[in-house]
Amino acid sequence: MTIEMRMPYSSNSTFLVSIIDKEDLVKAIYKPMRGEKPLWDFEPGLHRREVAAYRLAEAMGLHFVPPTILRDGPHGEGSVQLLIEANPDEHYFAIFEERQELHDQFRAMCAFDIVANNTDRKSGHVLIDKDSRVWGIDHGLCFAQDFKIRTVIWEFGGEAISESLLEKIEPLTQTVPLEVATLLNEQEVIAITERAKWLLDGARFPVDPSGRHYPWPLV
Repeated sequence: MTIEMRMPYSSNSTFLVSIIDKEDLVKAIYKPMRGEKPLWDFEPGLHRREVAAYRLAEAMGLHFVPPTILRDGPHGEGSVQLLIEANPDEHYFAIFEERQELHDQFRAMCAFDIVANNTDRKSGHVLIDKDSRVWGIDHGLCFAQDFKIRTVIWEFGGEAISESLLEKIEPLTQTVPLEVATLLNEQEVIAITERAKWLLDGARFPVDPSGRHYPWPLV
């Protein structure tokens, strides 16, 4: 792993790196635990939550989180996530109205964020690649035990959740995949199941009448 540069505007130490995978050169984002700023509401180890989010999305069959692994790097253990090439100007707010064909992908992300208790779904954390595939990044502030979602995706509030999406949520009402659970504490794992049950029972996307469940900054 070779560090190319430190990413600007990141609250924690975040690096663009290059990795030789067999004979291919791969670009990725490396977030070492050593570079995390202390938070009062999250224990150290946000990089593990990045990996847990990828594993949970894969287990649900959603596949919108770029491949993310734990790995030792130049600054110690951290998360390493495949870099998605995307236009930074094409974030959620910029494309929601004009790209109706992407809305089902946004709905899936919305449901995931509720189950994962994402407290940091900014507009800029939604990427669109050249093939019009939606990706979600920056999941270090997920999986808190107490429900305190912060997201910009509220346009679907009150809308019925599709049967196909409910089917992806239902298994989590019984158990959380071991590969996810091993990265979190026991209370956080139980909370995933409770949120999945709540979402499945209501079968509708929640609303935010208070307007307080938005991240800051919004983008």
